[in-house]
Order: sequence, then structure tokens, then C-alpha cells
Amino acid sequence: MRFVTVRNIVVAALLIFLALVPIYSTMSGNMFLMTLFTRIVILAIAAVSLNLIMGFGGMVSFGHAAYLGIGGYVFGSMATEGITSGFIQWPLALAVCALFALITGALSLRTRGVYFIMITLAFAQMIYYVAVSLDKYGGDDGLTIYTRSQFAGLIDLSNRVVFYYVCFASLLGAIYLVWRIVNSRFGMVIQGARSNDRRMQSIGFPTYRYRLTCFVIAGMMCGLAGVLLANQADFISPATMHWTRSGDLIVMAVLGGMGSVIGPVLGAVALLVLEETLPHIISVIGGALTGQSMAAAREYWALVLGPMLLLVVLFARGGIDGILTGRHRG
Repeated sequence: MRFVTVRNIVVAALLIFLALVPIYSTMSGNMFLMTLFTRIVILAIAAVSLNLIMGFGGMVSFGHAAYLGIGGYVFGSMATEGITSGFIQWPLALAVCALFALITGALSLRTRGVYFIMITLAFAQMIYYVAVSLDKYGGDDGLTIYTRSQFAGLIDLSNRVVFYYVCFASLLGAIYLVWRIVNSRFGMVIQGARSNDRRMQSIGFPTYRYRLTCFVIAGMMCGLAGVLLANQADFISPATMHWTRSGDLIVMAVLGGMGSVIGPVLGAVALLVLEETLPHIISVIGGALTGQSMAAAREYWALVLGPMLLLVVLFARGGIDGILTGRHRG
């Protein structure tokens, strides 16, 4: 019975809900709901990958969204050049993300604190401006992708339901991978290095190599999210890898609960659902209080969301997951 907790019930209910979204959307004809939750599931993968290095490894990367853009642009550029096989596109996108993460991590992991943050931000902005300068692939206007990844007829990503379940399966795989990592000897070293790197080195662990490997794994996971995001939108632009997108991923991880395997998923769902519903809620409440149409109030939904996030940071240190487990005051 120790597994029957409020937190586990909420997590199970959320995963069941996510699994049933396509069924409900198809039966009700509300395809927007499936489009919204496809995007949520994809960004949850990116948030899970960021939480691996930030929540468990103490590596606060402010350039993590660069891997979203790199994965999307590798896929998009290959599709533009006529290479549509996902068996080529996806591994190459992950390989390029791994290479970029290796270079970024090799330099940034020699620093700590604000210096680490600034180096990761600098690399992300550098690749952002590279994408802006790629006139052949749309430049600042972005790249329209006309053909989704092909898997020799085995998987049809043009089918919305099939594509959703590919994204959902990828999310479950990312969660499982992170769970296995953090509960392994490798993960224990990463968490130990976050707490006291010098002590871990003194007892014989090459923490730099461990942390760099973890950084590369996280970059590849986020690159997969980038490939899925570009497939879903049939479009990729430099805005995908802008530093503000990295900020969104950080907010998802913090809101859901850093250092929790499932926390970033909770944070991604909460943040993106609030972004979508708050304008409508504000409009309805404003109209009920004033008796007049409050359509203009929709534009100020961020003024409500901001204080909500601030309250979570100040009074719920473990985010949503911390509230559910009762450790929010830690």
C-alpha cells in the first residue's frame, strides 16, 4: 500500500489521460486538443532532458533549447534536400546534437555557477545566429517542411493519432531512461558531484567525464524532441532555439519539481495548459464581475501567470511534485 499515494495516483491519472487523448479527440471531433497535447508531450521530453542535468546534476543550462533547434534543422534541411527517410534523419539529428553537446559541455563544464550559465547561453545564441544566416533554409523566416519523416511504410507520421503515440512513446522512453540513469551507479556519481564535486574526485571518481556524458545524453534527448516538434509543425525557425525557449524549459522543470523524474512532465502540462486556458478564464471572470465583454483582458494573461509561478518558487520548493509528496517546504 505504500505505493498508493496521492502523488502516484495523480501521475497515473495523468499518464492515462495522455494515453487517451487521441481516442477522446477522435470521438468528439476536437482535433485541437490532440494538437495541443502533442506539443505538450514533445516539450515535456525536452523538459525531462533538461531536468536530468539541472535537477539531478546541478548544471543550469540556459541554452538547452539549442538542441530543439538543431534537431529540427537537421531534419528539415535533409527533408528539403530530398532525404526523407527517418532511419537517416533521426540518427543524424541525434548525432549532430551529441557533437554540439560534447563541444559545449567540454568547455562549459570546466566552470561553475554563473559562468556555466553564460557559456551555455553563448553557445545557444551562436547557433541561433547561424540559423538566422541560413538563407537557403529560410533564414529568420524559418523553414517550411513539406514531407514528414518516412519509415518505409512501417509508421505513418502523417496520421495524427499515430504521430501522437510516437511522441507519447518517446516521452515514456525518456522518463524510463532518466529513471534508470539516476538510480544507477552513474547517476549516483552525477548527484554526488552536484552536492560536493571535490569530495567525489578525491575518492576516485572522474566527475568531469561523468558530467560530460550526462550533458551529451541530455542534448540528444532534447534533439529528439526537436525532430518531433519540426515534424508536428511542418516548420522550424531560429525562434525555436532562442534563449527565451530555454527559459520556458527551465520554468517547466522548476514548476513541476526539479530532481523528480516525473516533475518536468507535470510542469509542462501545467504551464502549457495554463497558457492556453488563462486568457479564456480571465475573459469569463472579468465579464462576470463587470457585466461587460472583457475580450481585451485576454492579452494580459501573463500578468496572472507570472505571480502564480512566483508563488510556486517561493512557497513550493519542490514544485507540483513536491506539493503532492509533502516535501514542498524543504
